[in-house]
Amino acid sequence: MKKIDWARKLTSRKFWAAVVGFVTPLMTMMQVSDSTAVQVTALIMAGGTLIAYIIGEGLTDAANTGSQVQEEKNE
Repeated sequence: MKKIDWARKLTSRKFWAAVVGFVTPLMTMMQVSDSTAVQVTALIMAGGTLIAYIIGEGLTDAANTGSQVQEEKNE
């Protein structure tokens, strides 16, 4: 069984668009008002953006730390 790369999934715009594409019709089916659906959609996208930024910065920092360690060993 293949292991899921959650960092890559959570930083994917396609993933967050799919989440919105799943949640919005559910809210329509439950007869939620249009303004509430828009607010929930905006909240999901804002959360997705924040999560993607945090994970992306963490991966960048980890990569930079690894390269700095290699440079120190080479000196």
